[in-house]
Amino acid sequence: MRLKKARGLGRTKNYPGRLFIVEGTDGSGKSTQIYLLKRWLEDNGYPVFFTEWNSSELIKSATKKAKKKNLLTPTTFSLIHACDFADRYEKMMLPHLRAGYIVLADRYIYTAYARDMARGCDPEWVKNVYSFAVKPTVSLYFQTPLDVSLDRILSGRPQLKYHEAGMDLGLSTNPEESFKIFQGMIKKHYDSMIDEEHFKVIDATKTVEAQQDIVRNIIKEHLVDYVSPTIYGEA
Repeated sequence: MRLKKARGLGRTKNYPGRLFIVEGTDGSGKSTQIYLLKRWLEDNGYPVFFTEWNSSELIKSATKKAKKKNLLTPTTFSLIHACDFADRYEKMMLPHLRAGYIVLADRYIYTAYARDMARGCDPEWVKNVYSFAVKPTVSLYFQTPLDVSLDRILSGRPQLKYHEAGMDLGLSTNPEESFKIFQGMIKKHYDSMIDEEHFKVIDATKTVEAQQDIVRNIIKEHLVDYVSPTIYGEA
């Protein structure tokens, strides 16, 4: 049976909160930018909840063990991350959106789309797995040349991580070459989603300060009619 093309049916506009997410290949600098955004929002008195990819207390230990033993096929790799996301979504993200918080997510469903498709999973199947998720208020995509991403990663640590480089796919025996191939496939999928998913594209080769200025200006536009959750009786 052919799966019907799916999309998240919910919209954050149904809730008093806001959902701002960042996406990009490894080494794009998106984590730095969302951290700076978090500090800026908190300094300005906004109630913020932050979550990051693959961080569910229920799932992450199993994921770590499976990755270490190289037990994951592309399908199980996809499903275990989907379980992690679903756990965080139901227990943390959605309740905070309903309570009126600003939810910041370092990676969202589009990470799964890009990575799982790069590993050979069927696009419609992957999107159906995540069809329960609401659409973000704003999706920031940090677009970076692969050479820049690679240099940034290796300037911070001595070697690439096994799965980050796509070594499990047998693309190359050279980790750096495998990284470029795998992350290149991921980037291609991200780029193909720009229009369809309404990504706000940020040139991640700009300085950290210049990028943050752009990010804040984008976010400000979506806070004009924002109402603090204290109005709803939430702390």
